[in-house]
Amino acid sequence: MKALVIVMIALLSACGLVDNPPGPNVTPLPSVKRDPSVGVVAEGPYAVKGVLRGADGPVADALVTLGDQRALSDADGRFEFTDAQPGVIVVKGAGYFPYEFTYSRGNLTLETTMERRPVARALRVYSEVAHSDAAFQALLDLAAGTTVNTLVFDTKDETARVLYATQVPEALALGFVVPRYDPAARVAQAKEAGLYTVTRVVTFEDSNWAGARPDHQLARSWIDPLNEEAWEYPLGLAVEACQLGFDEVQFDYVRFPTGVAAREARAKRSLTEDQRNAAIAAFLEEAAARLHAEGCAISADIFGIVMSMPNDQGIGQRIEEVTAHLDAVSPMLYPSHYGPGWLGYNDPNDYPGPVIAQALDAGMPRVAAGVEMRPWIQAFYYNGEQVRAQIDAAEARGAGWILWNYAGNYSADMLPPR
Repeated sequence: MKALVIVMIALLSACGLVDNPPGPNVTPLPSVKRDPSVGVVAEGPYAVKGVLRGADGPVADALVTLGDQRALSDADGRFEFTDAQPGVIVVKGAGYFPYEFTYSRGNLTLETTMERRPVARALRVYSEVAHSDAAFQALLDLAAGTTVNTLVFDTKDETARVLYATQVPEALALGFVVPRYDPAARVAQAKEAGLYTVTRVVTFEDSNWAGARPDHQLARSWIDPLNEEAWEYPLGLAVEACQLGFDEVQFDYVRFPTGVAAREARAKRSLTEDQRNAAIAAFLEEAAARLHAEGCAISADIFGIVMSMPNDQGIGQRIEEVTAHLDAVSPMLYPSHYGPGWLGYNDPNDYPGPVIAQALDAGMPRVAAGVEMRPWIQAFYYNGEQVRAQIDAAEARGAGWILWNYAGNYSADMLPPR
């Protein structure tokens, strides 16, 4: 993955602007304009303003920081600091490479063309792999020889464990913090290797939390997505993940329950499909606002079957609504999870490529504009050829992909070589 582009801009005096010459691997972006109002005797406060553009138009909701000051770009990609102090200007937009510039003094205008990141080609990092220096290095080595450009970690998993030394009060109060690795250290290693970093936060399924907070409970193992107070726990973990250095937070189990828990939930409160969809969309809208303000992208995992069905399948994940506030979406397209007869196959698990192709063809036209499609695909029970068939189906449609293998057992023959 392309390394962070750094452009050094120095204002040496109130009447002179000098651009540092770029190094051999530095692109001289953005264009910089000196405000002619800066005179020999001019004193502060100074203004730094700018406009951020991408290939498709303005970049909105990008986080721009200068020291302790923060600004979000507006719908036209514009931002401004009215009392600029010397420091480093950092620009982070979801789905774009970040940029840094050094600022000294004077009125300054930046015109920046943001470069989009390539679609994610990812491996999920099992917590025990993240725990082991040797196993994690082996994963980095595997990525280095293939087209892998992204790692997806867990910070809160399906067992309700928080896997690092969190400081989120709700997690500490629940007493289910089981530190297995140092996220900041692993993120630093991944970024040194040029990899994009995502962390997965399991959201509304949490038997530990539901037992401790019956006022938040929808079923014995499920938190009520309609309870906005209950949102604070996963949102607190998500914001902390951004502050630890992750580029993106992926919400998993961001839905209403299925099975026995669904029957319990229906007995407690009956909801229409529109009410379920509105509840999940509202949570993701709030998450997007908080994460974008921290410079992080937001994604969510969804059931694979909703890609092929017009409704929400009872879980609040209708494609149109669930993707409205996301930067990326990851349907779980595991062929082994489709029942006999799907697409006319007695055993869909024997047809990995066609199953992925059908789901993407059915669901991608309904995804909100600008949202990256990157399905979870099956890297268990399959050989390298079968995994590659799924990857090929995704890439033929312009989609990214993430390999799911619970224990993190991947081999080079599963992956396209670099």
